[in-house]
Amino acid sequence: MTRGDTDTRPSAARQRLLATATRIFYAEGIHSVGVDRIIAEAKVTRATFYRHFPSKEDLILAYLREVHELERGTIDAAIATNPSAVDPLLAIADTIAQHIQSPGFRGCAFLNAAAEYPNADHPVRQEIIAHRQWFLDTLTRLMTQVHPETADPAARHFVMLRDGAMAAGCLFDPALVSDTFLRGIEELLRIGAERRATDSARS
Repeated sequence: MTRGDTDTRPSAARQRLLATATRIFYAEGIHSVGVDRIIAEAKVTRATFYRHFPSKEDLILAYLREVHELERGTIDAAIATNPSAVDPLLAIADTIAQHIQSPGFRGCAFLNAAAEYPNADHPVRQEIIAHRQWFLDTLTRLMTQVHPETADPAARHFVMLRDGAMAAGCLFDPALVSDTFLRGIEELLRIGAERRATDSARS
């Protein structure tokens, strides 16, 4: 491996660094946490850190990709176990509600990161946009089974309800926020299902 290359092999040290950064970045923010603290808490040497992550930015990108993979796994599982039209969307909403009520909840990792990286051209910002586009695309595909004619705005509506719930869950009663969010999603899907049934009856 040449100087400046990143070692992405799944070594124990790399996993420990990533797990430590994921925990601290989510709990306390990104800019406020220095590399020295991550090295100390992960119990690795400075040389080990830079062998796996040539810069703090590389670690931040790895952190966001790690969170993306976790969220993608949860959503893929919800879709795989709920093959009908509405159930996958309800299952996704339920996982969001559960997250809001989980210990240590501090909002959406990507929205939090976006607040710290406002420059649209920054690699971190681009990683955030890529994640959110994937999420929107996934919802749009699912919404075509419920809102065939308006899948795009319906999916955006879902995302906005989700974003509001993730922000409110840090400020107010998480159980109440979750209940309000789920009611909003259920209403959104009910309207779509009723409209589809009406269109089918007319045809």
